[in-house]
Formats: sequence, C-alpha cells, structure tokens
Amino acid sequence: MGEMDWDQFDLNPKTIAALKKADIKSVKEILNLSGADLQRLMKLSSADIQCLLKTISHTLRRNSMLTALQLYQDKDHSTSQHQKLSLGCSVLDNLLKGGIPLVGITELAGESSAGKTQICLQLCLCVQYPYKYGGLESGAVYICTEDVFPSKRLQQLIDQQHKLRADVPAEIIQKIRFGNSIFVEQAADLDTFQQCITKRLSLLLARGMARLVVIDSMAALFRCEFGPAESALKARYLQTFGAQLHSLSTRFRTPIMCINQSHSSTWNNLVQPAADETDGQPDITAWTLTWSSITRHWKHEDFKCSVCSSSPSILLLLHSRVGRQLGDSRNDKDESLTDAFHTLRKI
Repeated sequence: MGEMDWDQFDLNPKTIAALKKADIKSVKEILNLSGADLQRLMKLSSADIQCLLKTISHTLRRNSMLTALQLYQDKDHSTSQHQKLSLGCSVLDNLLKGGIPLVGITELAGESSAGKTQICLQLCLCVQYPYKYGGLESGAVYICTEDVFPSKRLQQLIDQQHKLRADVPAEIIQKIRFGNSIFVEQAADLDTFQQCITKRLSLLLARGMARLVVIDSMAALFRCEFGPAESALKARYLQTFGAQLHSLSTRFRTPIMCINQSHSSTWNNLVQPAADETDGQPDITAWTLTWSSITRHWKHEDFKCSVCSSSPSILLLLHSRVGRQLGDSRNDKDESLTDAFHTLRKI
C-alpha cells in the first residue's frame, strides 16, 4: 500500500505534520493504536488526537439507512445526481426520481415472469440513447450465469422501440444499432465470473464501450457452488465481488443491475428471495443488505476504499405480472405499473 495523502483529510496542519513525522502511512495504523499510543508517538495533546480519530471515523462511516418514504421524498437529496439512466418508462422513472443511479448496485428482485429480465433488456437499449432522452450514449454488458441470453426477446424489444419510446424522434431510433452495443458474457461458475468482471468487463468500461452492467443472476452462482456448511466461504466470495463491482461502478460511473428471483409467501404476501437449492432456505434475505455490509467490511479491512459513501445499494422488489406493459409478449396481465415495485429501499 502506498503512503497515505493526509492532506486530503480535513485536519489541521499541525496534525498532518505530526502524522508525517511519526511515519504513519495509513488509516489502518491509526485505528490499530490506542489514543495514548498515538499521543506519545505524535507528541500531540489529547484533544488533537480525539479530533484526528473523529475525522478518520467520519471518513470511514458508511451511509445511514433510509426508509422507503425518505428515499421517495428524497428530502436530503442523497440520491440526486445530474444524470440518471432512464428505464424508458415514465411511470418507473417518476417513481425512481429520474431512473437508476449511475453509481452503485441496484438489485431487481421478483418472482418468475414478473418482468425482471424485460426491464434489464429495456435498460440495455435505454443506455444507448442520447443523454437528452435519458441514455448514456454507450453500450451494455449482460452477464448470464444461469440461462442463455434471451436474444429473441431483445429483438422483439428492438423492433418495438418506435412504440415504446414515442418520446424519441424516429430518425434517432433508426440511427442506433442497438444489437451492436450489447456485449453478452456467459459465466456459469465463480471462476469464470471473476475473470469476467476483473478483465473483460474492466476493459470494456475503460474503453467507454459500455456504461451499464447487468448480472442475471448473482444468486444462481452461489446456489450451485456452495453447500449449507460453507456459508463463511460464500460470504467471502460475495464480499470480494461486491467490492469489485462497487469499485467499477464508481470509477466509471456505471450502474450495476443485479437480478434475483424471489417467491411470494402465501401467508403474508411478502416477497422473499428464492430458496437455496442446497438447504431449501431463502438464499440471502436481501442482497443489497449484504452488498452494504460487504462494502463496509471491505472498507474497514483494507482502508483504501473511497467509494463507499458514494456507492449506494438499491433494492427494487418487483411483484405482479407487469411484463405486458414492458413489452413482454409472455404475459397478458393488465396490472398497473404504478404497483410494479413493492418497495424501494436505499442502504
């Protein structure tokens, strides 16, 4: 680890000089020492040391949790950005204050045939539109971990863009070669997935060829790889992936969309993640809770992550059959999209 640039912290010059003179090179070193040890080593007063620790702690502290109502009202504008990625649907865009945040991981969970894949396919098209129409003028990476890529459904959506995106002039839609800017990756195991996100995905993002990443789905990788007695190893893998994805999202201002299938409880009408095939229990109750814990753990362990305060995790729980409104020919229900998202939560 390289030497820490203490000038980036909100510290007085005397404290910064003392840190450099004491040859303290990382935040980790500070937190591993007691207040008395720091006072002796840096030759500062107790008040100066307490101010140092408070500043460091505030820097590392993760975002506080917000309720769905607070996020909807956006009172403190914590999710406001100059640009968001539109979903291509005015109802959903209004619900999400303009669309999907560019920085962070968004999880889309719902029961089978609720329209999860359809939303993500639509996002793969929306990201290619000009900024003026809610796009990012770039491509998308679609990582399949379980099923083959739904190319037929994608082509149906492309053919219907002139109807689905009536807000965009026809000549603009005709100029976009949607199919040429969607990069499909198959990653059926953890090693392949790791290679994908660390090499090929990073390269595409660095070259500006993609500004959206869809993972369909993250849970499938862990259902087939781990048994019920390997929860610690599973958590470690998830920690690594979450940290890497958060880092990529922040570095390239690219939204990460993770799909997770869930089932509806007949007892309480709650939406829960799909059962783990290894033990019959729900996989991980809320993957975004895990992402948030991952980021916090990664940050406190390595003390070199600067993305945590700006990389929220969003959980969208999709219920009912809303595929028809999203252009999915598999469904013929007429539920309103206003009720499509059961809950919206920021971690």
